[in-house]
Amino acid sequence: MMCSMDHRDDTTAAGGPVRGLDFRATGEDGAARAGILATRRGPFPTPMFIPVGTQATVKALSQDDLRAAGAQIVLANTYHLLIRSNPTLIDRLGGLHRFMGWDRSILTDSGGYQVFSLADLSRITEEGVHFRSHHDGTAYLLTPERSIEIQHLLGADIIMAFDDCASYPSPLDRLIAAAGRTLRWATRSLMAHEALGARRPEEPPPALFGIVQGGTSRWLRREQADLLAALDFPGYAIGGLSVGEPKDMMWDMVEAVVPLLPRGRPRYLMGVGYPEDLIEGVARGIDLFDCVIPTRNGRRGTVFTRSGRLILKSARYAEDDAPVQEGCPCEACRQYSRAYLHHLIRSEEILGMRLCTLHNVTFYLRLVDQMRQAINTGRFETWRKDFLAEYLCDGTRNES
Repeated sequence: MMCSMDHRDDTTAAGGPVRGLDFRATGEDGAARAGILATRRGPFPTPMFIPVGTQATVKALSQDDLRAAGAQIVLANTYHLLIRSNPTLIDRLGGLHRFMGWDRSILTDSGGYQVFSLADLSRITEEGVHFRSHHDGTAYLLTPERSIEIQHLLGADIIMAFDDCASYPSPLDRLIAAAGRTLRWATRSLMAHEALGARRPEEPPPALFGIVQGGTSRWLRREQADLLAALDFPGYAIGGLSVGEPKDMMWDMVEAVVPLLPRGRPRYLMGVGYPEDLIEGVARGIDLFDCVIPTRNGRRGTVFTRSGRLILKSARYAEDDAPVQEGCPCEACRQYSRAYLHHLIRSEEILGMRLCTLHNVTFYLRLVDQMRQAINTGRFETWRKDFLAEYLCDGTRNES
């Protein structure tokens, strides 16, 4: 059952500027909503997919490729930029935007998920996380304060509070401990963020998002959402999902949380997902998504189409002269055939990885654009049913 629109009232229910961010709804259709989100870098429409640029680069794509695909915001990874680069140096060079030649918005994660995923290399304390780099073994201590400091040095437009992400499955006592720690760290993140912003009063601050944790416990998720909402963040993320739990359980957690978040703030479902997941998330009131699926699959030669996934390495495409997707404006579809891409992927040519990745990112960004149009014209539910019927039921293309 989908969540209702009976959201908590708040003073910014219609949106409005709040500490480096402005969010305004332009249309609603059931729980789905379309809007405009403005960071200090400028506005972009929602719902929006955020390509993942782990080390200040979306793998296989240039910044011009991203702009051509329609990307408005990219994600960079605090953990990887800490251990592979030097945030202070990036700050001296003008921040991530100038460093990577990207003139649109950037979101940075807190590093929490990465350090907790390296359980054999990390140790959690109330202070923070002690860990060793998986790259060269260097020892680090990442605290909420240090995570926020790094994100300020990187110059991102949206930054994330440091959180404790429990694995799936985890016992209830671990979920409770992680959720409580996440809430305490959210308060420390907020205090550090405000202190750093006060040092540069002439600059608009980045927007700090809080993260709702709680694993697969519905009551714990709701408790944490309620408490986190009271901290009045400019935006809210739902973390710790799409980590191995069943899909119906993931959507149950989303439905539990969304009604408790302030209606006038953007909602970000972290690390999700496949095209059908974006559609189901939007149907439940989510505004922002990020995931490595389109880029990772593209490098391996799997592409997404209106009728499902194509595994271009398969011999069935060796003589297929059709484009990946008729009507797609990306370079791969405008200039090349499935047969040529099959050849490139089988030959392990870099061009094949680039073209397939470019198509997938373009497909995802066109997908959220189609959802925005459907919401704004009041036909989202019809569009959703029609899309999923073709995407999930065509057995000739939706290959495993």
